[in-house]
Amino acid sequence: MVATGLVLAGVAAALHVFIFWLESLAWTTPRARATFGTTEEEAVATRELAFNQGFYNLFLAVVTAVGIALVAAGTTGAGAALVLAGTGSMLAAALVLFLSSPGKRGAALKQGTVPLLAVVALVVGLAL
Repeated sequence: MVATGLVLAGVAAALHVFIFWLESLAWTTPRARATFGTTEEEAVATRELAFNQGFYNLFLAVVTAVGIALVAAGTTGAGAALVLAGTGSMLAAALVLFLSSPGKRGAALKQGTVPLLAVVALVVGLAL
């Protein structure tokens, strides 16, 4: 079950690297604007905010990836703590989006489902 949790955490980290790319590097492109439902004018006006927010997503992915690497190297306690911190923060952010933006609940579910599964699988695996 721990391995399943780590694989799911890796998928969640990869998703958050993609979100980083969309928000920090591709924010004003047609692809990012379609993904986030913004106009060209809105994207230009919010570019600095999105750039910063993208890095939050990248840092969550990095924390999670370092945790996965530590668990794989046999440092289970510290690694699991980092994986749970990263995926738990991803899940919490998705919950905030779900509760604060009813129109973006679909995005919140996409953003939060894999981290939720990773947290559950890792906790269950560690408890066994």
